[in-house]
Amino acid sequence: MPKLTNGESVTFAEVEARSRKKWDARFMEIARTVGKWSSCFKEDRQVGAVIARDKRMLTTGYNGAGSGIVSCKERGECMRQKMGIPSGTRHEICYAVHAEQNAVIQAAKIGVSIDGATIYCTHQPCVICSKIIINSGIKRIVFCEDYPDEFSVKLCQEAGVELEKFTD
Repeated sequence: MPKLTNGESVTFAEVEARSRKKWDARFMEIARTVGKWSSCFKEDRQVGAVIARDKRMLTTGYNGAGSGIVSCKERGECMRQKMGIPSGTRHEICYAVHAEQNAVIQAAKIGVSIDGATIYCTHQPCVICSKIIINSGIKRIVFCEDYPDEFSVKLCQEAGVELEKFTD
């Protein structure tokens, strides 16, 4: 049985769990930083994502207007807010591409396989992002903030994608 520097005996499973938690914290910190690059007008919707596998960062993404599209931040208003669209609904009425989508798109664009990877998100993915994550081969989602989308959770469970809320 391995011993820690303080002499405490631990199992190999405990050592691995501690290591996983440490790497989760590192990648979540990067996701939070990337989220600050968001071009979303609403401060509480600045979302970041990191896709990693085997302790290696593969791609990142943040929510923002697609290439060549003027962002809400540049327009000075949130179209969804102006129209009174509640969070968790009508995802198609938005200039932004979600952080998770951008991270998966980036992997496809540069030819990096994300099969079997983990995605770290500042917010729980919506149903659209969950479908993309499931079909991309990502096996684990780690997120900080809850999002009002029960169907997303149901799909991840059914597909066998681990959904884990991160706590510092």
